[in-house]
Amino acid sequence: MRLLWILLALPSLLLAGDWPEFLGPTRDNVSTEKGLRAKLGAEGPPLLWEKRVGTGYSAPSVLGGVLVVHHRLGNEEVVEACDAGTGVGLWEHKYPSHFTDPFGYNNGPRCSPLLAGGRCYTFGAEGVLLCLNLSDGKLLWRRDTGREFEVPEAFFGVGSSPILEDGRLIVILGGQPNSGVVAFDPETGRTLWENVGARTWEGQPMHGWPGERLVHWSPADPAFQKQASYCTPVAATVHGQRLVFCVTRQGLVVLDPKTGEHRFSYWFRSRADASVNAMTPVVEGDTVLISSAYYRSGTVALRVRPDCRGADEVWRGLQLEMHWARPVLVGGNLYGFSGRNEPDARLRCVGWKDGTLRWERDEGWPNAGHSKLQPGEAAPKVFGRGSFVLAEGRLIALGEAGLLGLFAPNAERLEEIDRWQVPRMGYPCWTGPVLANRRLYLRSEEWLLCYDFAG
Repeated sequence: MRLLWILLALPSLLLAGDWPEFLGPTRDNVSTEKGLRAKLGAEGPPLLWEKRVGTGYSAPSVLGGVLVVHHRLGNEEVVEACDAGTGVGLWEHKYPSHFTDPFGYNNGPRCSPLLAGGRCYTFGAEGVLLCLNLSDGKLLWRRDTGREFEVPEAFFGVGSSPILEDGRLIVILGGQPNSGVVAFDPETGRTLWENVGARTWEGQPMHGWPGERLVHWSPADPAFQKQASYCTPVAATVHGQRLVFCVTRQGLVVLDPKTGEHRFSYWFRSRADASVNAMTPVVEGDTVLISSAYYRSGTVALRVRPDCRGADEVWRGLQLEMHWARPVLVGGNLYGFSGRNEPDARLRCVGWKDGTLRWERDEGWPNAGHSKLQPGEAAPKVFGRGSFVLAEGRLIALGEAGLLGLFAPNAERLEEIDRWQVPRMGYPCWTGPVLANRRLYLRSEEWLLCYDFAG
């Protein structure tokens, strides 16, 4: 049996519908799977298995028949692997965690596992970066980044999932003074390069701030002590050059993924001190879009210059105010749940090229509180803030109280196909849905559910 799982974990046996990392195989919440459900139905899709899990906002990842979920039980973070089709446990790796969210949210991990090359990489709420053998959970290497680098305490714990790019494990750490982004050797955990901080931001224009003054980096200033964000890096080829787009707390930084060389920065930060950037950027062609829900930061679309040494603003506005979820780009339009808090949530369609608001619907949850729905309590009939997956021409949505929806991407009008309230899923459901091999995985703070999503 052990040999079977070793074989399944090999990259050569990657299944077409696997979801091996945050935002899926193409890192954009888009699935290429076919033969999926066209309707949810009154009873919803068939439940294949369910599993109680600990706290956390980490989405599960699936590779070669193995699902890995990162959660917290008591005073331990647990990396747990199970059979993706049955939920039967395969192995688990535990280590102590004493993280306490200073704003009262849960204390579990926020980052999704990265499964590649027969290995599992995880990044915990206190900055523990692990590499485990995917076949049996054996520890291959570990970096305690919060202790090894000068990383100030983040607002909501560590929340930027790592990516693999050209043999480098790239992570937004937020280290001072110039370790905002760090690349590690995925085989050994050795540091390959580190950059972003004082030398990349000093003298940059503070776009969107009064007077457009210049950045004067001061490590003693609380405004510059925190660099980490909750955005995952995005690697893309622009003007023939491979780049990695990293949104830190101060804004967008573009680097050479091989060397960490700084190409350009673009200040994008709320003027409110207790604020973060949490939306992973959207990159399409030569344009990158970044967004935030804090203090009317809104959205800015930037066109990268041909020399990849700067970018120019294409449009800016409040058409989208994305909190943690990433909008989906399809057919030249962005679809996303806009709004910072539950009461001001809106489902919106916005034009990619010019930022035109095509349509919107109020999804605000006026009576929302920071507590779970109680047994027997009716869930709100709105999505609130939610997350999308695009598959087979349809948008699969999960709202923050467990409302599952199907939408047709239509720039002319909102076209909702179906909706269904998922049992056991109550507020807050802030983990995005995962679609892998025609199975839909949904996670709350207490449950991991697997549904048959085949048509």
